[in-house]
Amino acid sequence: MHTPVLTGRVLELLAPALRAPGAVVVDATLGLGGHTAALLAEFPELQVIGLDRDLDALAHSERRLRGLAPDRVRLVHAVYDEIGAVLAGLGQPRVHGVLFDLGVSSLQLDTDARGFAYSRDAPLDMRMDASHGPTAADVVNGYDVGRLTRILRDYGEERFARRIAEAIVAARATAPFTTSARLADLVRDAIPAPARRTGGNPAKRTFQALRIEVNAELDVLARALPAAFDALAIGGRLIVLSYHSLEDRLVKRQLQPYAETLVPPDMPVVPADAVARMRWLTRGAEPASDTEKTDNPRAASVRLRAAERTAPNPGRAQSPTGGAS
Repeated sequence: MHTPVLTGRVLELLAPALRAPGAVVVDATLGLGGHTAALLAEFPELQVIGLDRDLDALAHSERRLRGLAPDRVRLVHAVYDEIGAVLAGLGQPRVHGVLFDLGVSSLQLDTDARGFAYSRDAPLDMRMDASHGPTAADVVNGYDVGRLTRILRDYGEERFARRIAEAIVAARATAPFTTSARLADLVRDAIPAPARRTGGNPAKRTFQALRIEVNAELDVLARALPAAFDALAIGGRLIVLSYHSLEDRLVKRQLQPYAETLVPPDMPVVPADAVARMRWLTRGAEPASDTEKTDNPRAASVRLRAAERTAPNPGRAQSPTGGAS
């Protein structure tokens, strides 16, 4: 069983909202249910709605969480940008907390057949929902040089994106890519020797880019964050754990407008429908402590941002615990 990242800090930040009577929280990236299990234990009256696009993860969490609190958990197979539709379907228009723990889950990373790990040979899949959609092999074997270059540069921040893309297209003319080991070897050979000596495995950035492309991760996140904010009751809290700079920058860019007033800064009185709708609970992005990084290597790159909803959307009144009026 994996160790969830920054569990203590997540509980601390959510506590003021989740101690409210009838509190409901959405774990939008359920995974193996580590954060949800901790939330259920910490808040005995809390109701949790868990979302995940990965059917295997949902099955694992179903077995784990039903034994802990069978009447306080509802699990839904959904991508996290569907949070609004999920809550509407459950008759739960407002919640008191939303948690996003982004990136690859422990189950996905540790299951060789899923193809997420560049350090082990496996089929080139990388789908978080293995039930449908194009695989990493489809991307590698189907995209032209220009499109491959773009995703490696934009999603992997890879300096040698063009060289790698050209090498992929040349190599697949002989035989299509089907496994991670062949792709990782090609990436290593395509990158100049001096650049291979620092920064860890040379394939890391390419595999990150392919995973983001296959799962449309940044597009999904860009839609999910405003949907999650809109679902929060006044006083509700939103926490996002990101694992690379692209995610973290997107979180800041999507949420920052909610923390700003909608009038010029020199205006003496701010109308009620122009006040900031959110306040940051963290100063910038918080990393894990050195101790946690040592105890849990998957916390090494985490960055946490948290915010509290403080006002309704312009033109709408909302009670602290529920619906608009």
